[in-house]
Amino acid sequence: MMTTDSGNPPLIRIVTALIQDENGCVLLVRKRGTRAFMQPGGKIGDSESHLLALQRELYEELTCFLASSDIVFREIFTAPAANEKGHLVEAALYQVQLAGPVIPASEIEEALWLHPKPPYNVELAPLTRDSVLPLALSLTSVNQFDSSTRRI
Repeated sequence: MMTTDSGNPPLIRIVTALIQDENGCVLLVRKRGTRAFMQPGGKIGDSESHLLALQRELYEELTCFLASSDIVFREIFTAPAANEKGHLVEAALYQVQLAGPVIPASEIEEALWLHPKPPYNVELAPLTRDSVLPLALSLTSVNQFDSSTRRI
């Protein structure tokens, strides 16, 4: 869903997932034909709730499901859109666990696990770099680690 207010950049409303493994690494995806990695998720349909849209997007992008017992709403963040120049994204972020294997599908060209501690060795969407990874770092109980990346 996209909205505009006079004088403001167009706003794209999305729902995204913060998914961390046992080491605190965050699951990120890169869409086909783009360079920046970001959280899995996407645009919310007109009649969809956040969680229905997130469930649909995770299945379309990664062929997996939400583990329904571990869903925590974290925050709504706004940032410059990574792939739509001149637009902003307003992202409802949910911390979730997944059920089933992660298999990149649909428009997803690549997925990886990235530790949230800088420096980062891949290009990141502004929302991911400036808001989500710092939040993920604050949530992890692992204080000493390297800045590792594991590709799926």
